[in-house]
Amino acid sequence: MAGYINPVFLPLLLAALLFLATSPAKATTDSELRELLQQAIASDSGYEDRFAAEVWLLDMSRRLEKFIDDPKSRIELLNQIHYEATRLGIEPELVLAIIEVESRFDEFAISVSGARGLMQVMPFWLDEIGISDKNLFKIRTNLRMGCTILRYYMDMEPDSLSRALARYNGSLGKTVYPNKVITALKKHWFKQ
Repeated sequence: MAGYINPVFLPLLLAALLFLATSPAKATTDSELRELLQQAIASDSGYEDRFAAEVWLLDMSRRLEKFIDDPKSRIELLNQIHYEATRLGIEPELVLAIIEVESRFDEFAISVSGARGLMQVMPFWLDEIGISDKNLFKIRTNLRMGCTILRYYMDMEPDSLSRALARYNGSLGKTVYPNKVITALKKHWFKQ
């Protein structure tokens, strides 16, 4: 029903609007961000509810601002992360934490071992699945492959996120990488 706001979400909407009204952020950024949020919510990005999408995008965009200055780039990336993560049953915040640790949101990052892009996907996967013409620096390709790989390891280790993360990183049996991701998740990306 267009224009209907579920009463359950009304307190969250009021809080979000109050936050926007009292936020010290630049007015031009807020109006631009609002417009981007409206466009993002209107798109088919896997959100269950328009209001929930707006609240999530606004919250995550503000958290992502320290890594990506441009509001439009933040919203586009968040939409893609949300879509790729939720289509595989992964919390988008976990993907944000992995990206923070892996590449600090540098879509052109290359590790010393040759992993590429936001989620640091190894190029051999392209050859393994017969699509070597795909570019791991394309955000959608990188997120789709990274989330698929992560889901595979989460299914392999259903009782241990730490072990699944270690598998993702190629460091099974070690805790440094999983601890970094879990710390980033708790510190920056979980809803507070």
